[in-house]
Amino acid sequence: MREKRDLLTIGHTALDYIIQVNEFPLPNSSTAIKNMRTFHGGAAANVAVVASSLGLKSSLVSAVGGDFPGSDYQKDLENKKIDIQDMIVVKEDKTPTAFVLTDNNHDQIFYFYWGAATRFKESEVPYDAIKNVQAVHLATGDPSFNWKCGKFARKEGKIISFDPGQDLHMYSPNDLLEVLKISDILFGNHHEIERILKTMKMNVDELRNFGPSIVVKTRGKEGSTIYSGKTINVDALERETVDPTGAGDSYRAGFLKTYLGGESLEYCGKLASAVSSFVVEAEGCQTNVPSLEMVHQRMSNNK
Repeated sequence: MREKRDLLTIGHTALDYIIQVNEFPLPNSSTAIKNMRTFHGGAAANVAVVASSLGLKSSLVSAVGGDFPGSDYQKDLENKKIDIQDMIVVKEDKTPTAFVLTDNNHDQIFYFYWGAATRFKESEVPYDAIKNVQAVHLATGDPSFNWKCGKFARKEGKIISFDPGQDLHMYSPNDLLEVLKISDILFGNHHEIERILKTMKMNVDELRNFGPSIVVKTRGKEGSTIYSGKTINVDALERETVDPTGAGDSYRAGFLKTYLGGESLEYCGKLASAVSSFVVEAEGCQTNVPSLEMVHQRMSNNK
């Protein structure tokens, strides 16, 4: 019998090339790369790793390539006690790869090679993994696969959070409508939330009445806003930013950790902000992941 888990994240596991530049080049020109390193990433994997470090029993379902079995990444996830037995392995393809360019203003441009993740569409819903958890987080990934998984999770009475992230452009208005309809929590940065509202032709209250009762909008250094019938503004816990990549994913993990623990939404936002403050202090999404004790200490020091 499988061990009961707290959170299943569905979506990308990827290799991240984090590239630092002074400024983005114009078309038909070039710019010098200041620094480039490779890290473990992918939005779903990032959430699973941070959630695990915070004490949630996490599971992960991603489509990965033939280069994943036996890799350092697989070993690292297993060492972190993340259940990856339902991973979709496409032997003839590569694990998804992200090229993340960050300029001196901490603005970012993403290039993403889907590789094995193109097989999400034809993959079977991980029924046993969904049955085995309290909550399902739908991260970046294929819209149709996310909807199929979310639909089954809703039938099973699971808490569902949804974060289309940089893959929002892949959702048709109908795709978006169907996934939002079955979601309890919607996460997005301010650009993504505004785009969703525009696509749905709704304001935040109309969106909440239609689908997710909680809408969480992150705004970088300006903090975050939680809409839940009332509007809760949470300040960012500011630290010197080395690399903003993964800050949003770590925020989601922190929020879900406290939400599943029955905490107030304001506290969920505050702890989530504290979690993300660690991740931005180092390059890579999974490099400077804190324990729950470390997060509580930082929150206490910043009262």
